[in-house]
Amino acid sequence: MKYTAQKLRTPVGLAGLAAAVALSSGCTTADSGAAPSQTPGSPAAGVPLPAEAAHVHGVDVDPATGDVLVATHSGLVRVSAPDSTADGGASVERVGPAIDLMGFAVAEPGRLVASGHPGPGVDLPDPVGLVESRDGGQSWEPLSRAGESDFHALAATPDRVIGFDGRLRATEDGVTWTELDSAVEPFSLAVSDDGATVVATTPRGPMRSDDGGESFAPVADSPPLLLVDWAPGTDSVYGVSADGRIHRSDDGGTTWTATGEVGGEPQALHADADQLVVAADHHVTRSTDGGATFGAW
Repeated sequence: MKYTAQKLRTPVGLAGLAAAVALSSGCTTADSGAAPSQTPGSPAAGVPLPAEAAHVHGVDVDPATGDVLVATHSGLVRVSAPDSTADGGASVERVGPAIDLMGFAVAEPGRLVASGHPGPGVDLPDPVGLVESRDGGQSWEPLSRAGESDFHALAATPDRVIGFDGRLRATEDGVTWTELDSAVEPFSLAVSDDGATVVATTPRGPMRSDDGGESFAPVADSPPLLLVDWAPGTDSVYGVSADGRIHRSDDGGTTWTATGEVGGEPQALHADADQLVVAADHHVTRSTDGGATFGAW
């Protein structure tokens, strides 16, 4: 998430990256696909997040429960599926310690990985490096690079974690890291199930790697994407631009089609084969039709 020189550790915000991507891609609103223009606003019928969870860094889904996990500046928030609550509606609760979860991903069922900064009273180094939870985010254990790395971009499969802390790196055991393409400064990362294909959003526009991140090339004729995520078990990658336009690629990030739009300024995106989940403007909203429409559970 650092878009100035790699020696700097201060990330730029979404607006800064959005401007850089738009300039680098040469895109205007009319260039980015068939979806109509939209005035940013709160997503319609989304699940509202509490005020302390307004600053969102990541979103994923717990495969065991279907609950949405929201990584925020003040810790992890769980949005429970409607059929798991007494009144039939989604419930929102804070989970675990107060850690500023800058990077976050579900690596596999029962295993979460994250990075960021400890909050008050949390006995972890700053930055925390790569940490892991096997109890749904109730507790976190350090794995590696404690006191060294703050991974703002993080993606994971059961066998590999790839992250950006000023350098793009990957690990297979959570401990030993290999440096990847040093010319790429991703804001968001999407990784195929086998880890071989990586899609990254960057100030130069979306980029793609077919060798696990060893080298990247620009994606021709791509929309100016801000966030990307790979739907597990498929070749589909979903992306969202800064103005909320949703795009889908069915060939691993090579070509893209506009599918719809989500209201508000997107902060985080998660893709599954049967749903998209987006955090935007203090809400969590989802789509079950490939991003054509969004709403609450």
